[in-house]
Order: sequence, then structure tokens, then C-alpha cells
Amino acid sequence: MIKISSIYLFIILVSIILSPINSFSMIKDTTVIIDSQITFEEAIKGTKAPQNVIANLVFLDVKYYSTDSKLHKGQLIIHKDVKQDIEEVFKLILQNKFPIAKVIPIVKYDWSDNASMEDNNTSAFNYRNIAGTERLSNHSFGKAIDINPFFNPVVHKDGTHTPEKAKYDTTKPGTFSAENFIVKEFLKRGWRWGGTFSSYADNHHFDKP
Repeated sequence: MIKISSIYLFIILVSIILSPINSFSMIKDTTVIIDSQITFEEAIKGTKAPQNVIANLVFLDVKYYSTDSKLHKGQLIIHKDVKQDIEEVFKLILQNKFPIAKVIPIVKYDWSDNASMEDNNTSAFNYRNIAGTERLSNHSFGKAIDINPFFNPVVHKDGTHTPEKAKYDTTKPGTFSAENFIVKEFLKRGWRWGGTFSSYADNHHFDKP
């Protein structure tokens, strides 16, 4: 009887000691790292967009696994008409653990598209012209999104890249090609993929005309 009691007590003690460790591990595994948590007003501060454009914008929280393989949360400003599309695409991104570096409203970069791309930041709304033109980009209306722009740079016909130091290697995680499931999902929903543009391959860009 004494031996049985001793063994029983030992099992209880081990359970008590290990229990907090297991609980902590479970909490740690489900912790979401916050990349962006600002208000809509903060996210549009300084934009040159007119009020009729702003009135059609919505703020969306998205979750994704980043390049550190941990769960993150970011924010996007998009047109209300594409909200469902973006939500469904990000569900697939999350389910498949497709790595997204970060998702932060471009106000953090003082509305600089170049600075955002250099930081490999995924963003949508930005009231600006298409680079090198006087025409408004679909980003101006929240109907375009750039995903992992440093992993998926613009490839010009002369072979140069934007961002300049970026390399486009479709064997690497977080990159797009015509066979990628995210590209196919966007196309299925009536979006365009910039990787098929005739003047240059805008590999990080998706928009809905």
C-alpha cells in the first residue's frame, strides 16, 4: 500500500509541475503578432483622396503566417465592393500558410509606394498615379493590392527589377507564378494579375477593373 501511494503521489506531482508548461506552450502557439493596429482615421491621414473615394473604403483585419512561420495580424484599406474577395483570398492564404511578410497601411511609409515595396509590405489603398503616367492607379480606389512586393518585384523588359535589389525566384516561398493557387483564385474572381502585363511583369500586383 505504501509503494502504491508513493507512486500515485509521484504521478500527481509530475502532473502539477508539467501542467503550467503545457498551458504556456498552448498560449504561445496561438499568440497573434500584431503588425498593425491603428484606426481608419489614422490609416487615411494625409491622403489626397477626395471624400467621394474615401466614402467607399473599408478597413479590414487580416491574419497570415509571416516569414517567421508565426501567426500575424495586419490591416488593409480596400474598396467595399472587393471586401469579400479579399477576405476569401486571405482565408486561403491562412489555410495554406502561404507566407506574407507584413500587412500595414501605407500611411506608415508616408504614402511612398517605393518605401513600402522595399520593406516587402503588402498594401492596397494608395491614392496615386500609375508609375510614370498621369493616370490614377486602381490602388487609388482600393481595388488593387500588392502582395510581398520584394519577393515578387516588377520585372522590366530590360531585365531590371523594382525594387532594384529584389530578386524574382518562383521557387522561394511567398512568390507568385501562373500556377500559384492565389493567382488562380484572384483570376477566378475577375481580378487581373500584373505578372501578365504586356509592358512589364508586375508580379506582386492584383487589381479588379
